Amino acid sequence: MTLKIYNTLTRSKQEFIPITPGKVRMYVCGMTVYDYCHLGHARVMVVFDMVYRWLRASGLEVMYVRNITDIDDKIINRAAENNESIHALTQRFIDAMHQDERALGVLEPSAEPRATQYVPQMLAMISQLEANGLAYLADDGDVNFAVRKFAGYGKLSGKSLQDLRAGERVEVNDGKHDPLDFVLWKHAKDDEPSEVKWASPWGLGRPGWHIECSAMGSEILGNHFDIHGGGADLQFPHHENEIAQSEGAHLHDESGHQFVNVWMHNGFVRVDDEKMSKSLGNFFTIREVLDKYKPEVVRFFILRAHYRSQLNYSDAHLNDAKSSLTRLYTALNLAPSPPAEEGAREGDTSIIDWSTPHAQRFKAAMDDDFNTPEAVAVLFDLANEVNRTQSAKAAAQLKLLGGVLGLLQRDPTKYLQGHNTIVSPAAGHIQITGYAPTIIISPSLQKIDEMIAARTAAKQAKNYAEADRIRKELLAEGIVLEDSATGTTWRRS
Repeated sequence: MTLKIYNTLTRSKQEFIPITPGKVRMYVCGMTVYDYCHLGHARVMVVFDMVYRWLRASGLEVMYVRNITDIDDKIINRAAENNESIHALTQRFIDAMHQDERALGVLEPSAEPRATQYVPQMLAMISQLEANGLAYLADDGDVNFAVRKFAGYGKLSGKSLQDLRAGERVEVNDGKHDPLDFVLWKHAKDDEPSEVKWASPWGLGRPGWHIECSAMGSEILGNHFDIHGGGADLQFPHHENEIAQSEGAHLHDESGHQFVNVWMHNGFVRVDDEKMSKSLGNFFTIREVLDKYKPEVVRFFILRAHYRSQLNYSDAHLNDAKSSLTRLYTALNLAPSPPAEEGAREGDTSIIDWSTPHAQRFKAAMDDDFNTPEAVAVLFDLANEVNRTQSAKAAAQLKLLGGVLGLLQRDPTKYLQGHNTIVSPAAGHIQITGYAPTIIISPSLQKIDEMIAARTAAKQAKNYAEADRIRKELLAEGIVLEDSATGTTWRRS
């Protein structure tokens, strides 16, 4: 089966054929860095990391660009509120974003351009749009895009100009020739800091948001590339405007006026079946979620839903994801260690035998518009086989296929026992160290081993009441015992 991707532009699932055989150029709209990343950002990060991984696993050479918006009204306002420079603010939150990405197992993109580094390219594109009769200098000093002069406007969103004229998202500005027009270049305001003012043919100012991605994408990937992605909220107006700008600027190039072949959009994140928003009090940053759940649990929670579906966040769903991921790691923990040549290395798909039934099903699922729910179902089928047969070969395949999704790469015992730990000087406690704040957990590893040994002795003496008392005592401390033919293992609940 060849890879098929749902294309928002055509509203259909279609076979993916790279422009250049064997190579893929992909651009994804990244973060506006004025605050910590939230759950919606986490979904974009993980979804397109999954896409990136699968394209590479399919033998394609991928140039993956994900931008950073480091100039924006919200950034200017937040820096003023904090009494700090824009550079200091944006760098702080870029660093925080990278920490969040690493915690979630997100690979670095091939390039991560910042908007402020590409202002000359934006100016050149705006000048070209002006020369093509699609941009004009308004009376208020802004340079705007003339929407009605671009014949294809609305083709991505499916909105007609009549729909848009009545739409609530249209920004009204007296300087515009038409309410549908959008800003390409914002004239400088007297009270704005000098670091957001660039010289231009139209006077001091700064770029509008939409022109940033058009200029960066074209500069790095060319005027025509394979995939453009982002959240569903960007389909209109941001991506619609990108098409208008990019195709309007390059009317006569060799690409046939086509900016991007495939447009991908991941679904919204909801919280307890409500829209996530600060006003509703259900707005969570990635860091707040990772204070409660392991990063891999959050990644698994995102990937077990299809990327185009809505994702409903709740403690119940995260707890279920935690239990499900524990089942997969438990299977790996109970199986014999695989031979060295079959050991899984994250990201290395060269040793996967794609001819086996499980691997074929996994590949078919991923080739069907990145159907991760079905791919995850294959992982559970493999885990059941491992539990039934204790096959080291099946365990190795489970870990390899999990690795394609960026899952199941930790040592199973350490994952289940909550490791990434150091022993605290205080006897009887373990200090968990890592992404989340330090948590003190009792009992110590030594105490757990001693209690398991005492329970084993009680069972051998047929003192089952004592054995059951020890098991319950450990369970009250968050320690789950699991008996098998090879002995007793434990994990944290």
